[in-house]
Amino acid sequence: MSIIGWTFLWVGITFSVYIGIAVWSRVSDTAGFYVAGQGIPAVANGMAVGADWMSAASFISMAGLVSFMGFDGSVYLMGWTGGYVLLAILLAPFLRKFGEYTVPDFVGKRYYSNTARVVAAVAAIFVSFTYVAGQMRGVGVVFSRFLEVSVTWGVIIGMCIVAVYAVLGGMKGVTWTQVAQYCVLIVAYLIPVFAIAYTLTGNPIPQIAIGEVLPRLDGLQQELGLGTYSGPFSNLSMLNVFCITVVLMTGTAGLPHVIVRFYTVKDVKSARWSAFWALLFIGLLYTAAPAVAMFSRFYILDSFAQVGATGMQELSWIQNWAQTGLIQTGQWSEGMSPEALLSTIDRDIIVLATPELANLSNWVVGLVAAGGLAAALSTASGLMIVISSSLAHDIYGEIINPQATDQRRLLVGRIAIFGGLIVAGVLGIYPPGFVAEVVAFAFGLAAASFFPILVLGIFWKRCNRQGAVWGLVTGLAFTFIMIVLMRAHVVVPGVQDPIIESFMGINAQGIGIVGMVLNFIVTYVVTKATPAPPQEVQDIVEQIRYPRTLSAEELREAAAEAG
Repeated sequence: MSIIGWTFLWVGITFSVYIGIAVWSRVSDTAGFYVAGQGIPAVANGMAVGADWMSAASFISMAGLVSFMGFDGSVYLMGWTGGYVLLAILLAPFLRKFGEYTVPDFVGKRYYSNTARVVAAVAAIFVSFTYVAGQMRGVGVVFSRFLEVSVTWGVIIGMCIVAVYAVLGGMKGVTWTQVAQYCVLIVAYLIPVFAIAYTLTGNPIPQIAIGEVLPRLDGLQQELGLGTYSGPFSNLSMLNVFCITVVLMTGTAGLPHVIVRFYTVKDVKSARWSAFWALLFIGLLYTAAPAVAMFSRFYILDSFAQVGATGMQELSWIQNWAQTGLIQTGQWSEGMSPEALLSTIDRDIIVLATPELANLSNWVVGLVAAGGLAAALSTASGLMIVISSSLAHDIYGEIINPQATDQRRLLVGRIAIFGGLIVAGVLGIYPPGFVAEVVAFAFGLAAASFFPILVLGIFWKRCNRQGAVWGLVTGLAFTFIMIVLMRAHVVVPGVQDPIIESFMGINAQGIGIVGMVLNFIVTYVVTKATPAPPQEVQDIVEQIRYPRTLSAEELREAAAEAG
C-alpha cells in the first residue's frame, strides 16, 4: 500500500476513535464541560496532560529545531521539561486545592476583583490564540504532505475534527480523546526512532545510540566545514540560551490550558499523582527527541557528502517534500554549501520526514502522520476549552450575565468554541513563524502575564488586586509589543525587516523574561503602595498552602458561621 493509502487508513481509524469518544462522553452541564466533572483518574489525567502538553511543537517541530541548532536547541528540552517540574511542584497542587474552574476563576477570587478576572480572561485568550496558531500550522503541514491537500484545506479539516469532539464533550470529551491521542502519538514517535537507532548503531535504544552517533556527526560536520554539532552558543548567545530557557520554564507554569488539567481530578492527592504520571509520559518523548534530531541531521549531511545537492534531488523523500514547497530544491545547485542547503529545508518537516529519510515501511510513515495530527489536535482542543471557558464562564457567566442558567452558559461555551476555531484557523493558515517559534511566543506571553500573579497569589498573602492587575497588564503589554517589533517583517504586511533586532541583546523568544521581571516589580510596588487584601482573602491564601488545614470552602463556611 502507498504512503497516502496508509495515511488515510491510520488517520481514518484514529479520527473515528476520537469522534466515537466524543459521542460517548458528551456532557450536558458546565461542570462536565469545563472540568470533566472533576472525576478523571490520575493516570488518565497524566496521559491527557502529556498529550495536551506535547503539542505540534513537541512532536513535529522540536526535534527539527534541535537538529538545526545543535547544542543551542537544548533550550527547548530544558525549558519545556523543567517548566513542567516547576508547575507540578510550585503551582498545580495549590491551585487544585483552591478549587475553581479556570485560571481567571482563581485570579478573580484570589484578588477579589471582577476587573482582575476579566484581565486574566483576556490574557488567557491572548496566550491561547498565539499557542493554537502553531497547532493549526502543524495540522496543515501534515495534511499538505501526506494527504496531498493544501495547507489551507489541512487546517480546515483539523478545525472540523476539533469542533466535533470539543463541542460535544467539552473537557470530558477532550480529556478522554487526549488519552487516545497520547497513545497514538507516542507509538508513532518511538517506532521510527527505535528503528533508526538500530540501523545506525545496532542498538535499538535511541538514548544510548546517541553516544555513538554524536561523534560521527561531529566528525562529518567538520569534514563539511561546519562547526561541531555539540559546540555551544553557535546559533544563540549565552544570554539568549539562558533567557529562552527561563521563559519556557516559567511560561509552562503559567499556561492556562495546562493548569486547568489539574482541576479535572477529584482532590489534591490526585493532582500530585497526575503530575507524576504526566512527567513520566512526557519524558518518553523528550528523551527521544535529541536522538531524532541527530539521526536526521546525520542522514541529510551524509547524503550531501556522498552525492552533493544535485544528487540529493534524486532521492524520493526529497522529491516528495519538495512537492509541498517545504523543501526549496529550486535553489539547489552544484557546489552549494551545506549551510545553504540546510537553509532551504523547513524545520517543521524533520520528524515527519525521518521515516522516509531512513527508508522505513510506508505503514510507519502513515503512522507518524497520524501521530503528528494527534499531537496538534490534542493541544488545539485543550486551548479551545480555555478560550471557551474564558469567554463563556469568566466573562459572560460571571460578569455579563451572572443569573444565566447552566444550559445557557453551556450554549455560550459551545458557540465560543466555534468562533475560536475560526480565528485559530486563520492563524494556522497565516502563522507568524514556524511551529515551535510561534509556540515559544505563547510561552513568553504566559511567563510575562500569569506566572508572577499565580506565584505571588499563592505565596504572598499581602499581594492585592491593584498590584496583580497592573503587573499583569504591564508584563503582557511589554512582551507583546516587543515580539511584534522584532517580528514585524512576519506579522505586519509590507514590512520587510524587523523594526528592532533585539532588546538588550535578548531576542523575541526570550523577551518574556523581561516582561516577567517587570510584572513582579510592578505588582510588588503597587501592592505596597495600596491597601492590603481583606483578612478573609489572606486567610484563604494561608490555608491553601497547608494540606492538613480546612479547605477553602470549609474556611468560608466557618467564617460565615462566626459572623
